[in-house]
This record gives sequence, structure tokens and C-alpha cells, in this order.
Amino acid sequence: MTMLEGLLPNDATHFIRVRAGEMDARRIADLIAETFDPAEVAAASFEESEGVWIAEAYAGSAFDPDLMRDLVAIATSPERAETMEFGEIQQQDWIAASLEGLAPVVVGPFRVHGAHDRGRVPVNAIGIEIEAALAFGTGHHGTTQGCLAAIVDEARQGRPRRILDVGTGTGVLAIAAARQFRSGVMAGDIDFVAVKTARENARANLAGPFVTLVHAPGVDAGMLRDGGPYDLILANILLPPLKRLARSLAGLLAPGGRVVLSGLLDSHANAALAAYRAQGLTLVRRRSIAGWTTLTLRSGGVAPRAFPATSAEKKR
Repeated sequence: MTMLEGLLPNDATHFIRVRAGEMDARRIADLIAETFDPAEVAAASFEESEGVWIAEAYAGSAFDPDLMRDLVAIATSPERAETMEFGEIQQQDWIAASLEGLAPVVVGPFRVHGAHDRGRVPVNAIGIEIEAALAFGTGHHGTTQGCLAAIVDEARQGRPRRILDVGTGTGVLAIAAARQFRSGVMAGDIDFVAVKTARENARANLAGPFVTLVHAPGVDAGMLRDGGPYDLILANILLPPLKRLARSLAGLLAPGGRVVLSGLLDSHANAALAAYRAQGLTLVRRRSIAGWTTLTLRSGGVAPRAFPATSAEKKR
């Protein structure tokens, strides 16, 4: 299953649903997501049965059936648009639907799962239980998987002491970094509901003592700036804010620090890369999963890399 990460609109009252092949369903969800503010419209694509995929979108005040029909026609065909279903939905129904039947996401040592798979996490894995609640982000989207893989890459290089997660959503990346490195993580989000949900998720996943949540746009909050310079910055958001934040994020990196950028369609990756190269950062790795790119870039200088956590630290 593939989920488009973002925030569930707080006033979600309606949905659209289209059954199609995998590529058409992905195109529909991607186009809707690119067209609207993610705080107003949430979109998803997932496999219903073998060969049959569903594209869904949920919205409140931004819901316009005619516009949605036009977008489906653009992404696929007018004939496909005529098969689109419309309906009303309660917020809790979206939450249940977004979690029901999701298999655990496996990336390196990480197992991101819902409560229904709690008993299936191997004892030697880092289990992260995420129930989306009002902040949507279960780890199934290619951007989240790319960031998790980047955290695994980072663990091979050493142990970053200071970490920042920009646009934390459900907190899955902040939790993964805290659990992997046993280091302090500053995490911020513009949406208050996301911050509240991420804080609850961090506590439930035994990462509460390591993760500090801040309600703030971008990295303007004093707490986020005071927590730097950072050895590792995670930013899984969208191309426009990533470009706007290039100077700020580069300025918050410690010498030799790394920034992981995602929320990027493959076609958007070069634009993001150019913005950060202009700030003196160099590309370390480019990873593409299901049409979405994750970039890892490095600042100049040499960062002090700590050894892995000791046994005593792991028991904290």
C-alpha cells in the first residue's frame, strides 16, 4: 500500500474514490496532492485487490466535485473521471480507513506498524507504532521510507548528537532517529494537531525523553535555532518550503552535518538540489522510491562523529 503523507484536513467532510490500475491511481493521487495545500486536502493511493488500485482524496471546505473530476480526467481520462465516487465521511472514518489492513513498513531495523501488528515485530527490530489520529503519516509513502533509509545510512557513519526534524507530522522520523541514535531530537511542525499527535506517539514509542516537540512554522522558533547546530536535519515536506528553507537549514548544520530532504517527486529533485548546492552543500546520496526522491546532502568541514551508544546509554 502507498500512502501520501500529509495532514488530515481538520474539517474533512467529503471524499472521492476512483478505482483504476496502479499507475493511474498513483497519478490521480499525486496530481490532487500537487494541486492543493496538504492542510486542506489529503490524498492516497493503495491496492484494493490484485491489479485493482484505489485513489482517494479527503477534504472539507476545499472539496469541489467538478474540480476533482477535472483533475482525474487530466491524470487519466474523461471516461475514468465519470467512474469517480463521491461521498460524505466522518473524521474518525478516515482514520480507521487509513490504518485498516496496513502491513508493517520494513526499512533496515525499523518496523513501522499499527496496533494491529504490535505482536509481529521481531525482538531485534526497532518497532515504531503509529496510529495516524489527526496527523496522517503511517510510514508507507516513498518519501518516509526514503528518510528512514537515510537514517540507516547515517547510523553507518556514526552517531549524530543533535538532530532536527522539520515538519514532523506524526513524528515517525523523529522517533526513528531517537530510537536509532539515543540522541536528542528537536522536532517542529506548523500544525498544532500534528505536534500533539507526535508528542503522544513519541511517548508511546519510548522516545519521549529524547524528542522535544515545538509548534512553529519552518525553523523560526527560538527553541529550534537554539538547539543547533545540528549534525543531522530531516525535512520531509514539499519542494516550495524546502527551497524557501535552504538558507536557514544550511545555516543550522554543524560542520560536516547532513540534511535529508524528501517530499520530492523525482521531477522536482534537481530543483531542490540546486537550491541547497547554492548554499555550499554537496550531494551524498540520491534515492528514489515509487517515484519520490530523497536527497542527502553534506555541509563543508569535518563533523565530530561519536561512537555508537554504549550499553548504559541504551538502557536510559
